[in-house]
Amino acid sequence: MNNDLRQQLATIATAMVQTGKGILAADESHSTCGKRFNALGVECTEATRQNYRQTLITAPGLEKSVTGIILFDETLRQKTDDGTPFVKVLADKGILPGIKVDMGSKPHALFAGEQITHGLDGLRERLVEYSQLGAKFAKWREVIVIDTEKDLPSVGNIYAHAFGLARYAGLCQEAGIVPIVEPEILMNGTHSIDEAERVNHEVLSILFEVLELQAIFLGGIILKPSMVISGKDAPSQAEPQAVADATMRVLNATVPAEVPGIAFLSGGQNPSEATENLKRMNEGYENPWKVTFSFGRAIQQPALDAWAKGNSTEAQEVLVKRAHLCGAASKGE
Repeated sequence: MNNDLRQQLATIATAMVQTGKGILAADESHSTCGKRFNALGVECTEATRQNYRQTLITAPGLEKSVTGIILFDETLRQKTDDGTPFVKVLADKGILPGIKVDMGSKPHALFAGEQITHGLDGLRERLVEYSQLGAKFAKWREVIVIDTEKDLPSVGNIYAHAFGLARYAGLCQEAGIVPIVEPEILMNGTHSIDEAERVNHEVLSILFEVLELQAIFLGGIILKPSMVISGKDAPSQAEPQAVADATMRVLNATVPAEVPGIAFLSGGQNPSEATENLKRMNEGYENPWKVTFSFGRAIQQPALDAWAKGNSTEAQEVLVKRAHLCGAASKGE
């Protein structure tokens, strides 16, 4: 990789994790959008998806707390009601457009109970098009399950995820697009926070081993990990300080300082939980990387509830409020 490309990637990655700001995940697939819309009595069509996402990206003041928005393929191509491309709206606000590029998870052959992400075929060509459409960064999600009774995740599955993320990251960097590397460890299950810490440590150790083997420029990626939390059905739920301590132990032991930023997924936590945990990680630690958010539901849900009732202005106000709270949490406030 030449120095000019390295500088380009490093500049974008650094801009994605500015102090007091984070990344909004608005990359829900049609099926995921359908589930969320239908639960609120809204029909999921291209028109309703366009209207909802227009409400998000045009929210006044969102740029004060959000550096970038992860979009879905359809959304990257959509326009506002007055014909302005969404990408231009974001650029005019100083928000970087991103794009989800994976094709979702399917069962991992020969690994019962585990999944693997698809979408590498044709990705090089898609990234060229996405770059032309204005995307500055991309996202690829691998899903890892914890099942203590079945001794999951397996080492083979963890390595498969790591190589998938590394191949994706290499294609992104080749195209001048910053890859968000997302190994999501699901919170489903009864596992303790100690077990979650062990699995997170193993997953991230292997991930960075493979990223370096595959010549990924670590100064031009953003890591999007899970917080180290108890399984949602665990009999004992760890308190925010325990979550922060366990998460920071893992990150300090596994993530090279060269990585510009860590932007957490919310992973099914409610908005208050995710924000409080993020605050704790920033108020008591001197971190070598920026530690911020890349939340979806933890920012969007209150806005979606208001929008579904026909209150677009209120939806924008609560969206910006939640983003502001997350931005404050990323400064330990």
